[in-house]
Amino acid sequence: MTSRVALTCRRQVHPQRFWNLFFAVNRGSLNSVGKKSDECQRWDVKDSCFPNASYEFVKYLRQYICNTLGSMIEEEMEKWTSEQNQGEEFGYDTVVQHVTKRTQESKEYKEMIHSLKNIMKIVVESMINKFEEDEIRSQERQKKIQKEKSSSYCTDNCSDSDSSFNQSYKFCQGKLQLILDQLDPGQPKEVRYEALQTLCSAPPSDVLNCENWTTLCEKLTVYLSDPDPVFSDRILKFYAQTFTLSPLHMTKEIYTSLAKYLELYFLSRENNIPTLSTGIDISNPNVTHLLKKIRLLNEYQKEAPSFWIRHPEKYMEEIVESTLSLLSVKHDQSHLVSQKILDPIYFLALVDTKAVWFKKWMHAYYSRTAVLRLLEKKYKSLITTAVQQCVQYFELCETMKGDEVLGHSKSCGIKQKTFYYSGQELQYIYFIHSLSLLGRLLIYTQGRKLFPVKLKTRKDSVSLTDLLVLFTQLIYHSPTCPKMTSPGHLEDYSPASMATEVLCILCDQKECAIECLYNNTVIEALLQPIRNLMKGTKAAPNCSETALIHIAHILARIASVEEGLTLLLYGENMNSSEEKSPTGAHLIAQFSKKLLDEDISIFSGSEMFPVVKGAFSSVCRQIYGTCEGLQVLIPYSLHESIAKAWKKTSLLSERIPTPVEGSDSVSLVSQESQNIKHGLYDMYTSSMAWEENLLDDLLNFAATPKGLLLLQRTGAINECVTFMFNQYAKKLQISRHKKFGYGVLVTQVASTAAGAIALRNSGFINALITELWANLECGRDDVRVTHPRSTPVDPIDQSCQKSFLALVNLLSYPAVFELVGNQSLPNKAEYSLREVPTSVIDIIDRLIILNSEAKIRSLFNYEQSHIFGLRLLSVVCCDLDTLLLLEAQYQVSELLLNAQEENTLETSESHREFIIDSLSVERNHVLVRINLIGGPMERILPPRLLEKGDEPYPWPMFSSYPLPNCYLSDSVTRSTDLKQDNDLGKLLLRFKMSDKQTAWIENCRRQFCKIMKAKPDIISGGATDANVKNENLSSVQQLGIKMTVRYGKFLNLLKDGAENDLTLVLKHCERFLKQQQASIKSSLLCLQRNYTSHDWFVSSLFIIMLGDKDKTFQFLQQFSRLLTSAFLWLPRLHISRYLPIDTIESGIHPVYFCSTHYIEMLLKAEVPLVFSAFHMSGFAPSQICMQWITQCFWNYLDWIEICHYIATCVFLGPDYQVYICIAIFKHLQQDILQHTQTQDLQVFLKEEALHGFRVSDYFEYMEVLEQNYRPVLLRDMRNMRVQST
Repeated sequence: MTSRVALTCRRQVHPQRFWNLFFAVNRGSLNSVGKKSDECQRWDVKDSCFPNASYEFVKYLRQYICNTLGSMIEEEMEKWTSEQNQGEEFGYDTVVQHVTKRTQESKEYKEMIHSLKNIMKIVVESMINKFEEDEIRSQERQKKIQKEKSSSYCTDNCSDSDSSFNQSYKFCQGKLQLILDQLDPGQPKEVRYEALQTLCSAPPSDVLNCENWTTLCEKLTVYLSDPDPVFSDRILKFYAQTFTLSPLHMTKEIYTSLAKYLELYFLSRENNIPTLSTGIDISNPNVTHLLKKIRLLNEYQKEAPSFWIRHPEKYMEEIVESTLSLLSVKHDQSHLVSQKILDPIYFLALVDTKAVWFKKWMHAYYSRTAVLRLLEKKYKSLITTAVQQCVQYFELCETMKGDEVLGHSKSCGIKQKTFYYSGQELQYIYFIHSLSLLGRLLIYTQGRKLFPVKLKTRKDSVSLTDLLVLFTQLIYHSPTCPKMTSPGHLEDYSPASMATEVLCILCDQKECAIECLYNNTVIEALLQPIRNLMKGTKAAPNCSETALIHIAHILARIASVEEGLTLLLYGENMNSSEEKSPTGAHLIAQFSKKLLDEDISIFSGSEMFPVVKGAFSSVCRQIYGTCEGLQVLIPYSLHESIAKAWKKTSLLSERIPTPVEGSDSVSLVSQESQNIKHGLYDMYTSSMAWEENLLDDLLNFAATPKGLLLLQRTGAINECVTFMFNQYAKKLQISRHKKFGYGVLVTQVASTAAGAIALRNSGFINALITELWANLECGRDDVRVTHPRSTPVDPIDQSCQKSFLALVNLLSYPAVFELVGNQSLPNKAEYSLREVPTSVIDIIDRLIILNSEAKIRSLFNYEQSHIFGLRLLSVVCCDLDTLLLLEAQYQVSELLLNAQEENTLETSESHREFIIDSLSVERNHVLVRINLIGGPMERILPPRLLEKGDEPYPWPMFSSYPLPNCYLSDSVTRSTDLKQDNDLGKLLLRFKMSDKQTAWIENCRRQFCKIMKAKPDIISGGATDANVKNENLSSVQQLGIKMTVRYGKFLNLLKDGAENDLTLVLKHCERFLKQQQASIKSSLLCLQRNYTSHDWFVSSLFIIMLGDKDKTFQFLQQFSRLLTSAFLWLPRLHISRYLPIDTIESGIHPVYFCSTHYIEMLLKAEVPLVFSAFHMSGFAPSQICMQWITQCFWNYLDWIEICHYIATCVFLGPDYQVYICIAIFKHLQQDILQHTQTQDLQVFLKEEALHGFRVSDYFEYMEVLEQNYRPVLLRDMRNMRVQST
């Protein structure tokens, strides 16, 4: 028990204090030893191991003391602990002093000191003796070296300041001359070796600065041909050392001398240079030495660009010119090709097959300029021979059989060959080097200007297009190399892979691709094997699945760029009326459909067949992922083929048993069962990969509004959205060709009811809200203590901005209605602090509608979190249908008014003042926004920021309706009539500008008069008010009626009693439209009842008709027969029997999949910067346009502009709905670009009115759009009733 207490006491003392106690006890014992240790201080400087020895010494000392005195110290501590328990208290210092004193007086301590002294004396004396011996030995060595120096070096005029290594001597002229003499071939071998060794050990800078350096350099160059391999290798060692340690102006001398030597070596007929027929045997000493020199040259070529920009340009030019001069060496070609002597470039290609040196030289403008200038003026033959090599290889592929070519181009086996390269292999290595060099050359404008080149073997010059066609043909004419079996062979040197790599690099360079690749000739060359396969003939002599995969990869790169996509869709002559063979997009779609339907027998049963299908479906994905591309590919119904293949693959995946590791019960399993197991595993993984590829293909249909409709028709939207969420959760890129992430896809999907349900079922919404809550409320537990969060300065903290924008993208009205409709708030009596929201209804309950103390107490950051909720409410309620839904279900405005009422101070018995804080200011802004209807000139929204001065917030707050008059615009009501007349006058004048328009209007007038005379009952309508009085309108419609009447009265266009009249009109319309509705069963809330939103078009028309219900309904009856009614009057086609059944079941309105689809298509063509801004922001133009159109631009345009919008579409056609939206984006271009940079584009477009936009200002622009796009738009709008859109 006592020892346990003592041990506990010792553990309660800090460990460092316990060891302090030991050393306090033994401090005196080390005094004598310390005297000896003073002599060892200098070891610390000389011996790098001394710190480790010191550590071991302390470790030994501690262990020794602990073993000797540890038990006695513990006993003393136990004694003092027991005395402390009896009431005596002692401080730490008192205990240390007492224990130290008692220990030093003990017998054990004295014995330990005596023993320790003896041990330490022996150890220290031994170390001192060894150190002294080392010192004597070192001094003798130094004297010997100094004596040699004094006899070999001149001592006059020497300075140590010039030495690279701060030596005490300089490599002077006499010594260099001596070395020159000793290097003479007539000298004995040992003398020459020693001289060369002395040269290598001297500082290179001293050697190069000597006057005799030029002579030495010349002699070294001559001696490189010395038959003695050791001597030659030592010279190369000197060169390598110089390259490493010397500055550029010195290494330049060495490099140029080496290059000149090699040039002369290859030009000399005396040297035994291998020929093409004999090949290269690298075990031959002569070849080995030559390759070493080439390799040293190449290594410097690759390193020099990293530092030559810091030196004068002439140094770099000398290096470049000496290299090009060497590579331009050609032998006499009069003899047979088989007897051709190998040129230097063959050897360079052998050590640098992919021409990495040229890639590095061309990378920087500094060196690229010099290289291209020299190539153009003096060494264009290098380019010519490179092109010639590629042409020869292609001709060989055409003439020889596949087996022979494969033997000729064992590209994959470059690394496999060890000692010998045949002539055929050398030709192929040179071909790869030439292909890489030409591919790098074509990237740059000045490099392309070197073409065309003239070849001796061809009459016509080789142009850029010819060269690109040649590269393309190499892909499917050259043989496929066997698969690598060794994991070490990672690089693929097959001709198809190399040509594909070059073409892909050119695709990535926009300017180069436009000039070289984007023309019909090159595209036709890429598509040629596909055309042959479609005709039933063989694609090419050696065309395989691998070649087709390479072609698909290049086509996908081309289709991912706007210019390339246009070429594939329309060809070079977009406006040409000549009917030729189908364009690239059509051919790719036809081929892909055949592959997906397995209608091509040539590849059936091949292991690579699924990869080929995936590669070409990836090309189609790039095409139909755009609006214009989808329009071209729609006739091929690729979505159906992909969905069919996915369902088939999904069923196959379910049948294949999932491989389980260690499932075998018997330890020794036969080889056959193991093979079966591995086969099942490969089959399962390939099946899953193919299934995911198909889901990805289907998912990319959601990139456009019409594509989303096609996706929903396949019935796979839930699986596709789940796949997207899994990719998103793994932080995987959406596609290797997409520059931005999932934002646009999520926005498109969330714009539809079915898409919102799919997002909820996939877990996407749950994950989004959980991430938001972590940033807004909880934070991360692991960083809170060490890295506390900064106090938010902005209303929405930067950490929450991304989640805020994601929620704004998500909460379109269709999504809100499906996720929130008919659901009540939880309104719990108590909320746990760890209770995290997981749904949209939870966010409304916890952040927006804080109507209880329990909700407020559940928030860690009440003010910040509630402001977040109010900001979200402000943006979401800009959609008037969402506002009416939240108001009908949760009475949002009443709750906000109550909150404002509670946020007051009683200053007197009859007066209360509002407390001005961030929440009251935000609530005031939201209340004005949701209660007041009007365009930019018709209402005034209070700012969210305080002002400087005595009155920081001059805007009056309120806690009951009506709103203060200061929020109403005074100038609107007085000038509306005059302004309306002027604008209408301008509109009519524009109609008179065209005789055709005037004739059309007159024809409409004649038809209207004819109907009025023949069938007046049709105009008046067959229904009476009595027939509809028993009809009930939804609460949303009732709130919408009140809002409409309030707006009409503000405009002085409606009078008292208008509310009842509008109610009757809406009831008539509802009954009228019911007669045309189909009966369907759907799980979507929006399809289970009548039109769920308010009818903003009828409300607008009712105000236009000044509240006359009869005129309004009569107009609607006639208007419903026009095509325009389908796009202006949205309830007109709600579950209408005039639409295909699968379109009805999708819940997507034609305005979305037709009008907004073309808005995106025209936006990309007409205002490309705005289109790119939307994609960068992760937002879709279709969503905001759908919101504008659905509510007839209420709150976005002034009333007169709303009238112009409706009148323009009615008089000029429904396609003007698209043109007006394009004109709006053109008007907002600068604002959109600015808010893209500030990352709040969604909020800007939803909250801000369209300031300064007038329909009449853009009439000429819209007329141009009409001339360019009307035929296509009207044809598609009329065909919306067709089953296959």
